[in-house]
Amino acid sequence: MRSTSSDSLRHDATPALSALAFFFVLTAYYIIRPVRDQLVGAVGSTQLPLFYVAVFVAMLALTPLFGMLVARFPRRRVLVWSYSFFIAGLLAFIPAFMAQERIGARTLGVGFFIWGSVFNLFVVSLFWSLMADVFDSRRAREVFSLIALGGMAGAIVGPSVTSLLVVLIGVAPLLLVSAMMLGIALGLLLRISAQRGQNTHAGQPIGGSLWAGVRELWSRPFLRSMAILMFLGDGVGTLAYALVSDYAKAHLVSAGARTAFYAHLDLATNLLGSLLQLTLTRWLLVRRGVVWAMVLPQLVNLGLLVMVMLGGHAQWNMFGYGVPLLAMMMVGTRGFMYGMTKPASDALYTRVPRETRYKGKNFVDTAVWRFGDVVITSAISSLVKLGMSVGSIALIGVGASSLAAWIARKAATSPDLAPESVNRQSEIENRNGEGDKLAGGRL
Repeated sequence: MRSTSSDSLRHDATPALSALAFFFVLTAYYIIRPVRDQLVGAVGSTQLPLFYVAVFVAMLALTPLFGMLVARFPRRRVLVWSYSFFIAGLLAFIPAFMAQERIGARTLGVGFFIWGSVFNLFVVSLFWSLMADVFDSRRAREVFSLIALGGMAGAIVGPSVTSLLVVLIGVAPLLLVSAMMLGIALGLLLRISAQRGQNTHAGQPIGGSLWAGVRELWSRPFLRSMAILMFLGDGVGTLAYALVSDYAKAHLVSAGARTAFYAHLDLATNLLGSLLQLTLTRWLLVRRGVVWAMVLPQLVNLGLLVMVMLGGHAQWNMFGYGVPLLAMMMVGTRGFMYGMTKPASDALYTRVPRETRYKGKNFVDTAVWRFGDVVITSAISSLVKLGMSVGSIALIGVGASSLAAWIARKAATSPDLAPESVNRQSEIENRNGEGDKLAGGRL
């Protein structure tokens, strides 16, 4: 039996299909991301609180809707409806971009920023919820970094496609290309869901309350730690994003220059993330466990913030180019988040119940994330208006990163995480028992 199980794992095509699906998911997103970010660079960090408040409100409105879908419908329908909704939204923006001059860049920018942010968070969060559903914890530590690497390849191809095609076909048709990429990803995910749902109840509705994700945030220690880590860890990334937007507004005049600048940042970030997933991340997850892969990125953030605190707006000469320290901080924080923190944290979600994987994880990845964005950007805007320097703002981030390192270790060792060797088998048994009870009740 053991050799048969080992052979089936070696011939399992699900990791490769998952990596390919994530490639198309992030290609779709990164095709449109530079367009969104250059609009932010046009207005600077003072407008970011408004943008993020609008995104946060949208998240609060969509969270109960997502909870209803997960509670009442099978996984396949949730995938189809969610991804189809975002494909339709991309197509709906095409005439808006064709009428950009009449609508106004600022008005369109606010709407597209909200849409792009919601698109990213829900599409990616649902992808990883599915991955946590079809892989057990031990297998996740082996393959999640490789699946994430497929996504990073898409995150490299996306900006490259944008840079190439925007000159040839303009902005509006890029949204059609993005929609096509997301449609291909949906097809692959449906195939994975069908294959891995044959022998389990994973394809059935999860049930429970629409607001279960909010409730579990208070009742489950692991989810509380993940929410705090999201607030602190992503707060550092949001701080870098806000400071870079001020840099872009001050130093880059044209929309084309800002788009190229942000595309280069995306490319550098994703190359760093890919390198980490090919080397250090998988080694840490397989050989040393999840704790180090959760803590190390927070320590890197700490070092980058100390560097900015001491250097401010200074530039480092790299490969003959003057690279702003702020840009290096943004690339480093995001590269380690995508290349190490995400595969590690998503592997932890394999050790919690399905309801937590979908509803709790989605609430943390969307509403909590954007609530942190609102708080961080509002605080930065206030500090900038008070005349506080970049170095002083970075000093505050040093304290946040120090606390985040402790919270990351706490999350990875949370007492309510199921043991790796039994978590998936016990869950299947529990689902079978619940199914028998429900069947008995109906009869």
